Amino acid sequence: METLDPLLHQPLRTQLAAFLAGAGEASFSELKRGLQVSDGNLESHLKKLVAAGYVSVARDTGPGRPQTRYALTAEGSEALRTYVQALQRLLPLAEPNLPDTAGGTLADA
Repeated sequence: METLDPLLHQPLRTQLAAFLAGAGEASFSELKRGLQVSDGNLESHLKKLVAAGYVSVARDTGPGRPQTRYALTAEGSEALRTYVQALQRLLPLAEPNLPDTAGGTLADA
């Protein structure tokens, strides 16, 4: 059976990694708004991704209020790619029971 990265297998962390993969980088506020999560929940999951080396943190100290920017690292990008590939390899095993867009299952088609 395929092994999935336990860090990315948590749905919000998967969403964070995917968001950053598409955006390149994002502020805490942009992540919060884009993913519609609370400050505490977002901070908790970001800390885990940062500790694993999947996400980098940069603090902008220009004029005005300091901003913290987050970006997916090369390691994080590779982990996300590997995770998605593992899911894709698992999908053929479940294909007959996957729901289709009409509300049935693919086996009914």
